[in-house]
Amino acid sequence: MEQLDRHDKAIIAAMQKDGRMTITALAQQVGLSNTPCQMRLKRLQDQGYITGYVALVNKTKLGLDHVAFVQATLASTSSKSLDAFNEAVCKIAEIEQCHMTAANFDYLLKVRTKDMASYRAILGEKISTLPHVVQTSTFVVMESVKDV
Repeated sequence: MEQLDRHDKAIIAAMQKDGRMTITALAQQVGLSNTPCQMRLKRLQDQGYITGYVALVNKTKLGLDHVAFVQATLASTSSKSLDAFNEAVCKIAEIEQCHMTAANFDYLLKVRTKDMASYRAILGEKISTLPHVVQTSTFVVMESVKDV
């Protein structure tokens, strides 16, 4: 992979703010003409610096404003156990994020549901039954100060 210069970094920053920006607007913002800007954007995509584009949605308007973080501890951290957990956790839609940690627990999950009752059901029926899970601890979010 090539070293990123100031134009590449500016393109990435601009696209993070508005992934629907036209090439003309992007080129003007980063100080390039359209063709070099478009070529750089394509290269950044091809090299994996820009991995995709998404619509950021208002989860509260969708009725999904209950957020909890869950610490999960596994009985075993063998490669086979971790692979089984990782595969299973990816199938649970309510788990927005899953991070393996270097802590006194193995994984940190971000779980989003419509309310506490829904969360309790997900915890009992899905998260607690994930492969090799022996313990969970839940931290309920009262307010999101910064998200994304």
